[in-house]
Amino acid sequence: MTRYESLLDACGGTPLVGLPRLSPTVPDGAPPVRLWAKLEDRNPTGSIKDRPAMFMVREAEQAGRLRPGDTILEPTSGNTGISLAMVAKLRGYRLVCVMPENVSTERVQLLRMYGAEIIFSPAAGGSNQAVATAKQIGADHPDWVMLYQYGNQGNARAHYETTGPELLHDLPTITHFVAGLGTTGTLMGTGRYLREKVDEIEIVAAEPRYGELVYGLRNIDEGYVPELYDASVLTRRFSVGTRDAVLRTRQLVEVEGIFAGFSTGAILHAALAVAHEAVRAGRRADVAFVVADGGWKYLSTGAYGGTLADAEEALDGQLWA
Repeated sequence: MTRYESLLDACGGTPLVGLPRLSPTVPDGAPPVRLWAKLEDRNPTGSIKDRPAMFMVREAEQAGRLRPGDTILEPTSGNTGISLAMVAKLRGYRLVCVMPENVSTERVQLLRMYGAEIIFSPAAGGSNQAVATAKQIGADHPDWVMLYQYGNQGNARAHYETTGPELLHDLPTITHFVAGLGTTGTLMGTGRYLREKVDEIEIVAAEPRYGELVYGLRNIDEGYVPELYDASVLTRRFSVGTRDAVLRTRQLVEVEGIFAGFSTGAILHAALAVAHEAVRAGRRADVAFVVADGGWKYLSTGAYGGTLADAEEALDGQLWA
């Protein structure tokens, strides 16, 4: 058992587990093709966002932008807000989150439990409206500190310095890395690190199909492009529909016992496609993908039961990046 001085020190170092049942079967004598899941739901608040939250706060402190008692302002669809709320509570800051009014009830409850204040933005505008609202509020309160996960290099740096090295240490034979396209911090940071260390590695972004919605992810062709985004880091973008995201989320728990959120279902769909392409090409592949968070934050949506059509209906109007 590993010992830590505080909960903040327990961030990162998440397990990487193989998926022997979901990995594709290869013909006799063909090179192996394997899927690996990095369980980021094992971070202190249950999501990958603990990593950038820690880095952004720490770097703001080191730069003198944050001092004890200050107020942090952040637009969020939930997970980053929850992570910041935990860090803010332990480091002595007030946190104000701006988030779409149609996020799941668990996220609102968790934020308030950690002591965060919430300002809701209209559901119709999604996270883009939350960003715009937060910027306006920030202009009205110049003494508040907006860490701004979409443009804060500390977001990507967290993954360059932690997620990438962890993956390479645990899977030196990695050939593909797949993650969701949201703030793009995970893909940019991890992708840059792996590109520097692994020849011909492929960095694959899972994004919602144009016109469809998957919780926590965004299609950058539909509007706002995060300032962190650098297309040269990616090998390709893979579009995933809402139904496929739900189907894979259920398949992950039914077949491999991993209870994840819906963005992970979209990421798994892209990872499976990449793995099957490798089988058809007769190439060895170790495909690592991110389990961004656990499914328990979405139970109230009702999308884990009933038919896929029931799930799509239950999620309609709730899925925003």
